[in-house]
Amino acid sequence: MTADRRASWLKGVLDLLVLASLSEGESYGYEIAKTLADAGLGQIKGGTLYPVLNRLEEAGLLATEFRAAERGPGRRYYRLTEEGRRTLEEEGARWLAFDESVRAVLTKGRSR
Repeated sequence: MTADRRASWLKGVLDLLVLASLSEGESYGYEIAKTLADAGLGQIKGGTLYPVLNRLEEAGLLATEFRAAERGPGRRYYRLTEEGRRTLEEEGARWLAFDESVRAVLTKGRSR
């Protein structure tokens, strides 16, 4: 699979993946990117991730808190709001139904 195709697929679902990565609790940008990379989604660069985080915050799906660090720069921590949890549940269910439909078509195409 080409990197361009993978990036295109990821772009369509990145908001949902970011919400899902925060379902267990708060985190900051680098850790969110690491979580997604560890899940096999490849490296998500800051220039891609931070606009998503900002958009989700502006939509009321994430709350943020800046915390100063004893050493090094401070970090902005993100957590799901109640609206973010509802959106994750609803959109996650829609995505899984879509995924099921795609798998059915792809599987049918292979059996011929």
